Amino acid sequence: MSDTFQVHGFMSQALIVTDHNDFFGPSSEKGGSLEYTELGLNASVRPLSNVLVAGQLLARQAGDIQQLNDVELDYGVIDYQFYSDADMTAGVQVGRFKNPLGLYNQTRDIAITRPSILLPQSIYFDRTRKPALSADGLTSYLEKPLKDGVLRLQVGAGKPRMDKQSEISAWGRDDLGDYSGKTSYIGQLRYEHGGGGIILAMTYADVNAGLDSKPSGPGSGNFSFQPWIFSFQYNRENWSLTSEYALRHVRSSGFSDPYNYEATGESWYVQFTRRLSADWQWLLRYDSLVTNRADRSGRDYEERTGRPAYTRYAKDWTAGLQWQPYSRFLISTEFHNIEGTGWVPFQDVSEVSTQEKYWNMLLFQVSYLF
Repeated sequence: MSDTFQVHGFMSQALIVTDHNDFFGPSSEKGGSLEYTELGLNASVRPLSNVLVAGQLLARQAGDIQQLNDVELDYGVIDYQFYSDADMTAGVQVGRFKNPLGLYNQTRDIAITRPSILLPQSIYFDRTRKPALSADGLTSYLEKPLKDGVLRLQVGAGKPRMDKQSEISAWGRDDLGDYSGKTSYIGQLRYEHGGGGIILAMTYADVNAGLDSKPSGPGSGNFSFQPWIFSFQYNRENWSLTSEYALRHVRSSGFSDPYNYEATGESWYVQFTRRLSADWQWLLRYDSLVTNRADRSGRDYEERTGRPAYTRYAKDWTAGLQWQPYSRFLISTEFHNIEGTGWVPFQDVSEVSTQEKYWNMLLFQVSYLF
């Protein structure tokens, strides 16, 4: 057992500079923001050959969304592999498990595993990162080798971890009552062909939460979120092409108006990465978000609420460069040219009226893995 014990960790620090619209701290002020820091420590051990115990502590600063002194259990599972032979592997994980959401969610914490400093925000929202990242419950998995590839299936059930920022994203404020996760479900079917040359995945989730309203609030009710995500990646020796498309159905019910609503959003991106050498890689990506497919431009929303139409969508061109001088050290930079503010975090809905429609963001990050 002692021979299987492992400890690893990571740390990263970023500088974010924007010409408008603060992102993770006062990034639009002189000098930018240093309020994007990630520190993680994980450990694993095998008490039995088919049992793995693993967990990770995370301290993360992300503007006002998270603070470094708010150390949390990022994930913690007991993994029991109850069946394994040359034809199939199957097991279960109990505890706080990582959600198999799209291609990057399960490894999004570690900068060195991401293709860019920020993942495509249309699908991997940082303002609702906590409920998307993991859940408390049980997940099962199955892996089946095929003639030319591997088929993987993962299905889980548990309670998502809601926080202040996810409550603000749902209601525009965080003072309506007690907002907490309810039993939710997630499943992903993934196929890797030719040793990962082609990766196809389909993800579905049914995420549920409830609001126990204050007497002065809108009444107690429910919030549900059901995304479908279709993922594709084509890998060659020196380049990769990645694309994901998502339909996101959101519904709140049981409240007084205007807190009841229903909409289907749409997200997609296309990303090209080119490995120039063993040390250097550049990236080009276009990322699109629409909050409501029935109102793509946001004009109906602006007429109804008086808030800017561009808060309901975002179009993001990203160019990035990574340098990895050795295996544990990464230096990254990227530039974003953005129209719209559909995924920008905010602390109060009144802030959205002061945001600019067109804006640019420049990021630098240094990361270390051990």
